[in-house]
Amino acid sequence: MGAMTTMGEEEEQAGAVVVIRKYDPETDREGTEAVDRECEVGPAGGMSLHADLLGDPVARIRHSPLHLMLVAETSGPCGRIVGLIRGTVKSVSTGKTTHPGAPAFAKVGYILGLRVAPSHRRMGIALLLVRQLEQWFEVVGAEYAYMATDRSNEASLRLFTGRCGYSKFRTPSLLVHPVHSHRLRPPRRATVLRLAARDAERLYRRRFAHVEFFPADIGAVLDNAHSRGTFLAIVDDKGDGGYEWRGVEEFLTSPPASWAVASAWDCGGVFRLEVRGASRLRRGAAAATRLLDRAAKWLRVPSVPDLFRPFAGWFVYGLGGDGRDAAVAAEALFASIVNMARGAAAAVAVEVAAMDPLRGRIPHWRRLSCAEDLWCMKRLGGGGGGGGGHADGWDWVRSVPGSSIFVDPREV
Repeated sequence: MGAMTTMGEEEEQAGAVVVIRKYDPETDREGTEAVDRECEVGPAGGMSLHADLLGDPVARIRHSPLHLMLVAETSGPCGRIVGLIRGTVKSVSTGKTTHPGAPAFAKVGYILGLRVAPSHRRMGIALLLVRQLEQWFEVVGAEYAYMATDRSNEASLRLFTGRCGYSKFRTPSLLVHPVHSHRLRPPRRATVLRLAARDAERLYRRRFAHVEFFPADIGAVLDNAHSRGTFLAIVDDKGDGGYEWRGVEEFLTSPPASWAVASAWDCGGVFRLEVRGASRLRRGAAAATRLLDRAAKWLRVPSVPDLFRPFAGWFVYGLGGDGRDAAVAAEALFASIVNMARGAAAAVAVEVAAMDPLRGRIPHWRRLSCAEDLWCMKRLGGGGGGGGGHADGWDWVRSVPGSSIFVDPREV
């Protein structure tokens, strides 16, 4: 994409010229990192969450099949980068079923990492960045665009729902559990198995291809170097933990009474997080819990990880299951992945749909979690209309939410 000069589209720009162009890793890294630092999350004077992209501003989108990063640069001899936006495009399930029962897929664009330097806000730059990214979405055939934000982010909601035509779409929950020195205790009735990548892909495609946002390229996700494996938990009626795995085909033909599946993704190789602005008292209290947990693991102290230095996190994706005790199986999976992350991550997170029947048994800390995230979606004007259902008048934006949702770890 070539440089796109825009001038006078917003009255607040007061005649300033801003160029929206594709990010150049050779010349733009320092400028984009500066904007990211200026725009980190958190209230002034309080604790804030800082993200370190490890020297790669494209890190959060690099693993998606199609991705683009745009920057906003002021013109003139003293021009500098004052804004940026990232986007990805992929084919995902809409949750709709086509004849004869096959899942309907649509090409969607995802917007993330929108930043505008504080010195250049209220000048229409964010709107220009969104518009240019949407144009790219349409050029590559996307039928919908969506974004995720905290429901308390009023500025973001005003931009997307008030000026860009997005509608509030889904409200999943982000559940986070810290990684302790002691191990979590999974339910004894559950047997947890590790699946081969090809078995995992077959299971996902057969049982979850109708789930909203299920990626058509699930195989690429499972094969990615950041994926730490797929795990299956079985809860049998006998409760003796004696389930014997005889291959994915037999499992699909004759599944056990209750089961759940999930995969783990290591975000530490993509970005590191750090909580800043905490008082010495808060830091000291957290350190004391860790010391006690290490000294006496048998006490199972709910210790606070060292979140005040750069730390890695793991993300659980593809969580789903079936049966009366599927939630018990999901608890066993999540606890097992938390235990597996010991020494590699400070926290493990999973995002689940608002009505997901498994969410009630997922261990998490309320203070670290987000009870209601907000996804907003827009139907684009230039979509092809095939997988998205435009031909019969169906619009995903106005559809009823399903009980589950697939959150792609490549876009965390």
